[in-house]
Amino acid sequence: MSKIELLQVGPYPAWDEERLNANFTMHRYFEAADKAAFLAAHGANIRGIATRGELGANRAMVEALPKLEVISVYGVGFDAVDLAAARERGIRVTNTPDVLTKDVADLGVAMMLAEARGVIGGETWVKSGDWAKKGLYPLKRRVHGKRAGILGLGRIGYEVAKRLAGFDMGIAYSDTGPKDFAGDWTFIADPVELAARSDFLFVTLAASAETRHIVGRKVIAALGPEGMLINISRASNIDEDALLDALESKALGSAALDVFEGEPNLDPRFLALDNVLLQPHMASGTVETRKAMGQLVFDNLSAHFDGRPLPTPVL
Repeated sequence: MSKIELLQVGPYPAWDEERLNANFTMHRYFEAADKAAFLAAHGANIRGIATRGELGANRAMVEALPKLEVISVYGVGFDAVDLAAARERGIRVTNTPDVLTKDVADLGVAMMLAEARGVIGGETWVKSGDWAKKGLYPLKRRVHGKRAGILGLGRIGYEVAKRLAGFDMGIAYSDTGPKDFAGDWTFIADPVELAARSDFLFVTLAASAETRHIVGRKVIAALGPEGMLINISRASNIDEDALLDALESKALGSAALDVFEGEPNLDPRFLALDNVLLQPHMASGTVETRKAMGQLVFDNLSAHFDGRPLPTPVL
């Protein structure tokens, strides 16, 4: 019996590639020079898409695959998948929540600490010989006891807040409404008001049309010249032009960012700044989490084609 054919939108770690190749016929879209021709040549028999959160599957791709039944996303974010196009044809969509939550929260807190305490600059100070030549490294800012804001108290936001509580930080959050599980954390509905009472503002929202540029000029101005913005969600949640303007003018103190519009080709203005920590979209980038994500992508695909309930459905 011939294997079910899948479209693979982007590369995966070797352990995931081996499992997928052993069980499906994989069409490696990301390697095709002429992608439209590739879809025209192979699309008629493809029944599933294996993609990544930042790559998704747009309407043109969905419409080029007449037998498409399921889209399995490697990642928690599914904003790059055209859900409307999937709904119109009854195409199932899955993602990989929970397995990456704590690693993403860990990196968000690490980014805050690294930028606030000048960890990367301090290492450069030592390795360049400036410590011996110039003396002590310039003083940085403390973290413990400060005020933290969490914009989006979902799975990841909750784990971030739990970690920040260990630093004796005053924690507030914005979401669609107060959360029963938030304990004594303060609910603030307005993101601008949340930013105004925060020394560190974490963006942990799921991305959608409604949240696009929710962190705009007003939120950034409210965070102010002593504040830090940390984004471990999606780039679209932040108005990058407004952020860059504020960082360049020092209207915003600093930022720590794991995601960017157009990544990996980020705006070159970021590269000239000394008040921003840049990371290569690696918040879930541990061996343990990536293995769990790949397993869940495979499990969702297998469940669909076996007629079993999907482990983690979006649609």
